[in-house]
Amino acid sequence: ALALLMVQVHGQGGVKFQNWAKTYGSSPELYFQPTSVEEIREILDMARQRNKRVKVVGGGHSPSDIACTDDFMIQMGKMNRVLKVDKEKQQVTVEGGIFLSDLNVELSKHGLALANLGAVSEVAAAGVIGTGTHNTGIKHGILPTQVVALTLLTASGEILECSESINADIFQAARLHLGCLGVVLTVTFQCVPLFHLHEVTFPSTLTEVLDHLGDHLKRSQYFRFLWFPHSENVSVIYQDPTNKPPLSSASWLWDYAVGYYLLEFLLWISTFVPRLVCWINRFFFWLLFSSRVENIAISYKIFNYECRFKQHVQDWAIPIEKTKEALLELKAALENNPKMVAHYPVEVRFVRGDDIWLSPCFQRDSCYMNIIMYRPYGKNVPRLNYWLTYEGIMKKYSGRPHWAKAHSCTRKDFEKMYPAFSKFCSVREKLDPTGIFLNAYLEKVFY
Repeated sequence: ALALLMVQVHGQGGVKFQNWAKTYGSSPELYFQPTSVEEIREILDMARQRNKRVKVVGGGHSPSDIACTDDFMIQMGKMNRVLKVDKEKQQVTVEGGIFLSDLNVELSKHGLALANLGAVSEVAAAGVIGTGTHNTGIKHGILPTQVVALTLLTASGEILECSESINADIFQAARLHLGCLGVVLTVTFQCVPLFHLHEVTFPSTLTEVLDHLGDHLKRSQYFRFLWFPHSENVSVIYQDPTNKPPLSSASWLWDYAVGYYLLEFLLWISTFVPRLVCWINRFFFWLLFSSRVENIAISYKIFNYECRFKQHVQDWAIPIEKTKEALLELKAALENNPKMVAHYPVEVRFVRGDDIWLSPCFQRDSCYMNIIMYRPYGKNVPRLNYWLTYEGIMKKYSGRPHWAKAHSCTRKDFEKMYPAFSKFCSVREKLDPTGIFLNAYLEKVFY
């Protein structure tokens, strides 16, 4: 009777998991949405008894198979409360399953905000730190640098409090945990007072931006630029705190009718006539990016923008001083190989170095170079040549891939890229000796 009382958790069978871009998916044997720590412990017990692995998933946004499993899947969406707001320290403690989109709204009610956010907020707090989500701003680190404490439920069912002062080693590992150290139950973020951002977007050229990179980085706190492959065209984006009243010059007609529907249609046509891509990139630059645009809004509304299309992406971080060489090499590769086409934009962002063991910015200020291939109407566009060329250039300049994005690296690569890789491995092996939190993606990383 006792045994029957214990198993209150019910897993669903027949659930098909897919990531946001629908580029990866899996069919977990059982899918759980726990509401308490006790339930998660029971799921782990059941997994152990049945010799199954467990994968924890948040928003499922990662454009890779990092969250896929055929065994047990735990979706943390029901553990999504704000647990504590400390106004004096400007810190907030939340459950790991909360979406940043909900947290942003909650924080603003308390006059607080996160100092930096990625493009998408439909992502869970524990997932954001799991993969090292980042934005841009050379004074700002990846999002996990905003984490001051977290609690971790390990494979053995023990709960560990982690911070700079308690379990410091585990903390440096867990701030970018890849989902392989345990279940992140709570996260404490360092916040800042609520602020508004003034965004200015204006046209430039690749030569100008690369020759005056230092000036741009000084001029704007959250500076990034978009390069339109097969051209010299660049759209520069400055975002800076402001006290000016909200202002929007965006237009639904242009953004959607033209920016979305027309682009998707033209990209679909270009799958039959690849040469068109060069012209599409130039045409859209002229149409949507060739004049100056300004927006002012509460910070999270400016940081977030819609990734409207299903897409394949790669995003590597290289040492910031290599930005110019690497981009010019990518540009030359496209020019020397007319058959290789690249969709716009190549998004270039800048991030401060940190001490998180598996951070792509570990001990160096970095430039992230994000490349993209859309899938118009779900159709795959040949991208292998472009992908391999890009990866080759990134590796040449000591690049490290974004953990959430698709890449072809294995343990040998990571051992070279990450001075602290073996430290991370020893923490992982200690916390999860039987590998209950592994999956196919993580096996490539660790074996």
